[in-house]
Amino acid sequence: MFVRANLLITTLAATLLVPLPVSAVDPAPMPDLVLTDHGRSVHFAGLLFDGHNDLPWAFRKTGHSSFDEIDIAKRQPQLHTDIPRLREGGLKAQFWSVYVPADTMTTGDSLLQTLEQIDIVDAMVQRYDDVFEIAATADDVERIADAGKIACMMGIEGGHSIEGSLANLKRLYDRGCRYMTLTHSKTLSWADSATDDARHGGLTEFGKEVVREMNRIGMLVDLSHVSPAVMKQAIGVSAAPIIFSHSSAAAINDHPRNVPDDVLPLVAANGGVVMVNFYSKFVVPSERLKANESSRGSIHDVVDHLEHVIRIAGIDHVGIGSDFDGVPRLPTGLDDVSKYPLITQALLDRGYSEADVHKVLGGNVMRALRGAETAAAKLSR
Repeated sequence: MFVRANLLITTLAATLLVPLPVSAVDPAPMPDLVLTDHGRSVHFAGLLFDGHNDLPWAFRKTGHSSFDEIDIAKRQPQLHTDIPRLREGGLKAQFWSVYVPADTMTTGDSLLQTLEQIDIVDAMVQRYDDVFEIAATADDVERIADAGKIACMMGIEGGHSIEGSLANLKRLYDRGCRYMTLTHSKTLSWADSATDDARHGGLTEFGKEVVREMNRIGMLVDLSHVSPAVMKQAIGVSAAPIIFSHSSAAAINDHPRNVPDDVLPLVAANGGVVMVNFYSKFVVPSERLKANESSRGSIHDVVDHLEHVIRIAGIDHVGIGSDFDGVPRLPTGLDDVSKYPLITQALLDRGYSEADVHKVLGGNVMRALRGAETAAAKLSR
């Protein structure tokens, strides 16, 4: 009786969009999502734009940077991403991460390795030119998606990649990078990381100049991985909408990689977007993780994060930033890139309109991207 009652309460609360108290153990499982014809139709009618996929780094880690050795035109079960499953998932635009480790600051080749990651993306687009096309602008994204291809932009994952040079920032922009995450795992000489010791109380003056230069050239400022102080200061400095390319809600899981509630209204005021990450460690509520560190959670947990951002920041300020091929553990129901339609189904099941679902899938990040382009045009006058 207790289990049935608990399930009833959980289901009812999800329907009413009311957050439940977090349990110290995994709750009774939610019903499996079933993709309906309506859900499929709504999903494929939208423009799904994922904020973060680490496929280029997955190739580098294996030592195979050649698409002759790993042909993603075929299913690759060791990866989260391949072309057949991208088509099944309805992806229409992607920020491919050109991540290199922060340890490259020690070896002094952060920029070189980042350029090599860009080369991998370029090689992929050239090899599968019937599937992918590089986009430089939001208009390009729409044109490419309308033509049935996947629009490709790149994101620099960590300011260490520019090696302290604004000229390098522009160089990477010219190679197709349209956002930069200000830090990764380590604090820089100009910005504090969320997962390292804070040394600057946020951004230094040079760090603020980096934000201004990103505004000037039209590159989105990405605040995933940065400390809360950097989040707030960068939003205050930026003349364009910011993004969190792959972060979730700290109120649900108090992990330093997630966005605190006091930052979410600032994101809304800025016109920015929090693109929710799928990594189980960031998504599963902290109390449940303490009880079971190996908990994967489920797609329902991810949708809870989406809903929390919506409650605090509004429907115009949330998106999808999966982190596929960059994380070791994913929630059940979101095992690979073919599963995106289930997010649409879950949102519809919770009472969201088709228009609101389309904002979450990609409309919001497209608005932010256009905002960055508009700010750059104004600043260049």
